[in-house]
Amino acid sequence: QVQLVESGGGLVQAGGSLRLSCAASGLTFSSYAMGWFRQAPGKAREFVSVITSNSGGRYYADSVKGRFTISRDNAKNTVYLQMSSLKLEDTAVYYCAKAGGKFIYTRTDSFDAWGQGTQVTVSS
Repeated sequence: QVQLVESGGGLVQAGGSLRLSCAASGLTFSSYAMGWFRQAPGKAREFVSVITSNSGGRYYADSVKGRFTISRDNAKNTVYLQMSSLKLEDTAVYYCAKAGGKFIYTRTDSFDAWGQGTQVTVSS
């Protein structure tokens, strides 16, 4: 059974940084692309970033490009999201997700396992 456990969320001032981590178990981690999504109150879950299984490709939502960096350590079964220059509009619950394949995906239905989420709150 696939388990994804996020950590690293919290309260940060605008302009600050946070690093989210997602520890995976119950899967051959290096065989799948991994992604991050977020959901703000009253809004639909939205794509943030994805990384291919071998870290050869990364893709970002326009809203976070240049501020967020996704990475992974296949030896540790962990994917990271380094968030910098945080804005108020980045406030959301952030979810880690496992893709159904190795490559770049942005749709929620391309991901078949999800973590429980970690809250990120950016204050002014």
